[in-house]
Amino acid sequence: MQASQRLRISGMSNGLYYQPIREVEADCLPQFQTFDRQQYYNDSSQASNNYLAQNFYERYCTLESSSGNGSYAVHNSPSTVSFSPNGSPMSQQDSHSYPADPHYSPDNTYGSPISGSCITDEVNDFKHKLKELENVMLGPDCNFLDSYDSSFQNGINNTSLEMDSCRQVMEAVSNRNLKQILIFCAKAVSDNDLLMAHWLMDELRQMVSVTGEPIQRLGAYMLEGLVARLASSGSTICKALKCIEPESKDLLSYMHILYEVCPYFKFGYMSANGAIAEAMKDEKRVHIIDFQIAQGSQWLTLIQAFASRPGGPPHIRITGIDDSMSAYARGGGLNIVRKRLSKLAESFKVPFEFHAAAMSGCEVQLENLGVRPGEALAVNFAFMLHHMPDESVSTQNHRDRLLRLVKGLSPKVVTLVEQESNTNTAAFYPRFLETLNYYTAMFESIDVTLPREHKERINVEQHCLAREVVNILACEGPERVERHELLGKWRSRFKMAGFTPYPLSSLVNATIKTLLENYCNKYRLQERDGALYLGWMDRDLVASCAWK
Repeated sequence: MQASQRLRISGMSNGLYYQPIREVEADCLPQFQTFDRQQYYNDSSQASNNYLAQNFYERYCTLESSSGNGSYAVHNSPSTVSFSPNGSPMSQQDSHSYPADPHYSPDNTYGSPISGSCITDEVNDFKHKLKELENVMLGPDCNFLDSYDSSFQNGINNTSLEMDSCRQVMEAVSNRNLKQILIFCAKAVSDNDLLMAHWLMDELRQMVSVTGEPIQRLGAYMLEGLVARLASSGSTICKALKCIEPESKDLLSYMHILYEVCPYFKFGYMSANGAIAEAMKDEKRVHIIDFQIAQGSQWLTLIQAFASRPGGPPHIRITGIDDSMSAYARGGGLNIVRKRLSKLAESFKVPFEFHAAAMSGCEVQLENLGVRPGEALAVNFAFMLHHMPDESVSTQNHRDRLLRLVKGLSPKVVTLVEQESNTNTAAFYPRFLETLNYYTAMFESIDVTLPREHKERINVEQHCLAREVVNILACEGPERVERHELLGKWRSRFKMAGFTPYPLSSLVNATIKTLLENYCNKYRLQERDGALYLGWMDRDLVASCAWK
């Protein structure tokens, strides 16, 4: 999670502001205007398509500075501009100046007449005349027409499928089915169907709301991702989004709220700490390498646990690896973490050292880890590895490189906590569906804890989750840093690097079950194949396991 990249007190992400929607006059596809869509695409130049996408984005991008105290009403602006058949803008008055189509139907969105007189009657008449001609020229036993009919029917079937798809879209819009419209819009974006995408975006703008139901709130951020994808990609996306970071003290507050209202991050840190405590129960000198230390809050409870260990606490040394995003959320460098952990260790009389490595995981080399002989080593990958580019992004493949580097250090235990989602190498459309499914569960779980009108809930979702959603949908290549993998894929990577599973203790499982008793009963904990899964209802959201 970009959640963890900012603050491991809650594992949260980059900040994101959602500006209230401005009243604009939208260039949208008239819902029932008859024209030849294929001819439109054939006649329109690439420059025209680019203009449409950029113009639409400029009118609809709302990811700007705002506040939880502001108004988040979604305005319903009637469209006053449409497109002519050649792609040029025209007024609504002009759009109705075409001669009336005698076969017009409200379901006939794209200009394919559906009345019997146009398709069925003409086809039957044509086939009858063809059969008469066939009998005269070739005899009554010839099957030429049957062969023709089979080919012709395939064409009719394809047309029927297309019309059926159009009817499904119209039905979803008519029923205000937000989830289905999001899916249809993503398919249109995936197919580069700009007119359909723009029209559905117009419809979605009237339905999403950052103060509404979970699907309405998530839909607001997914819509931004779709709009941003049409308008831009890659390195230009961050500039186009006009995101302004909140003050670090405010960001820290939002992260802490999410950490408290949802058990996902507590679950991850508790399971990882349990595995480390179990592996180090007889060690005198312990070295923990944390590849994304952020606030260092994960280690507060572990230091206290070591302090009460029979026979006295071990000497603990923590190497904290960091990047600029975590430093921003913290409001300063790693020295803040050093002071915080050192003060706690001193109060519990635990011998303690801190080693800082201010860099991203992609930059880490052996010499940055400060490994010493005689220390039992634990390595922690909590909500971090999915930010590392793999073989699909970089020839260096930092994801597997780090695992091989760590395996070479012969650690006693390596902990992995990751989101149980599949967005790394998936193409855009299946990635959209996976993101919709995953974050729907996340937003629903927040909804049962924080009231919808609670201004802090708006801030939490905007600053801690929305930027992840936009990055997954709008960015590609190195600029897409949210690249989640399912635990099955992580298992393959760990085994390929030479690791073997380290079973989690039953005590850890029991402790986490007790933790969940303080939350909604829709959360569920499952143990499968030596790993723990925390989910919301029937959806796994976070997976935790250990290796050696």
